[in-house]
Amino acid sequence: MEDILIREAREQDVARILELYGEAGIEAETGFTPQEARVHMALFLPYPSLRVFVAEVQREVVGTYELLIMDNLAKCGRRSGVVEDIAVWPRLQGRGIRRAMMLHAQEQCRQAGCYKLVLSSALQRTGAHNFYDVMGFEKHGIAFGWTWSDRMT
Repeated sequence: MEDILIREAREQDVARILELYGEAGIEAETGFTPQEARVHMALFLPYPSLRVFVAEVQREVVGTYELLIMDNLAKCGRRSGVVEDIAVWPRLQGRGIRRAMMLHAQEQCRQAGCYKLVLSSALQRTGAHNFYDVMGFEKHGIAFGWTWSDRMT
């Protein structure tokens, strides 16, 4: 595969990120318009530890992920990283893009002094689970979720 560049997302990347989310099945119930997503992404800027990254191949955005690095009071202030919303353009899956993004996330966390990096994956995404196993991630506890829309009547 060609060189993969991982960088922080910019405002002009938002429409492509939304396309990637749609292709990966990661989408808000109503769907963001690009303008709404740009406004929302601008809210991230004051957060010192929440970033959206994109992967580029030949100047084309082909992947994305979000990374939150947080301090933990229970761990004497030690930091941990949380990866969310990993998406790779379907025609380019299996070419090392997701791997490059996860190595990037690990390096970001290492530089921030994190003691762990976690992510969650839907039960039915067994291909993704196999990938995380190969990357050296270990099953860690049990994830529970609460979705507000599931609770609305």
